[in-house]
Amino acid sequence: MPFTVTHGIPKLAHMDSAHLLLFLQAALIGLSIAAPVGPIGLLCIQRTLQQGPRIGLATGLGAAVADAMYGALGAWGVSTVIGWITGARLWLGLGGGLFLLWLAWGSWRAAAPERAASARAAQSVATAFAGTVALTLSNPMTILSFAAIFSALSGVVAQASPLWMVAGVLTGSAAWWLFLVGLVSQVRHKVSATQMQWIQRGSALVLAGFGMVALTEAVGL
Repeated sequence: MPFTVTHGIPKLAHMDSAHLLLFLQAALIGLSIAAPVGPIGLLCIQRTLQQGPRIGLATGLGAAVADAMYGALGAWGVSTVIGWITGARLWLGLGGGLFLLWLAWGSWRAAAPERAASARAAQSVATAFAGTVALTLSNPMTILSFAAIFSALSGVVAQASPLWMVAGVLTGSAAWWLFLVGLVSQVRHKVSATQMQWIQRGSALVLAGFGMVALTEAVGL
């Protein structure tokens, strides 16, 4: 395919290197946002232990897709949507906090011995994926973080399509969830029923704590 030469550098090659640089930077951003242990990481670990790697991976990939969606808004600078999400911070925070409390209650009930067997088949891949997408999108600080980070990369974005940013964020975030699910899957069958109950109850308490924090921050207390 023909290409032009600018200052001795093939233009096509220059654009390819810009795309690669932007993709790698965005992948690191996606990885750094996904890696810290929070409610989504806790859910991913809990579901992998209780229901298997398919449900755990669906949970993590739901978060990765939501990160990519927010990353797309930040990359393309959709100011109207960003403004709406920022304005709806209260309701998004309340919704996310209540959802976490609901998950905590379900986790606590699932820890009961008589519910342990049925809990393993209680959730489908689609439900786990969709629920995590909704929970991740309920945090408006995610898009503000992406917008701030991507604005710092504006010099690179000028030479490459924002699509590479979104692809990088999705790849980096998904890579973390693949690693986490694979790691937890290695020890899943070594966890006894009693240990699983304690993990369930501990997870429920931590999720409830995250939910209360989200509610408190939403109402500004």
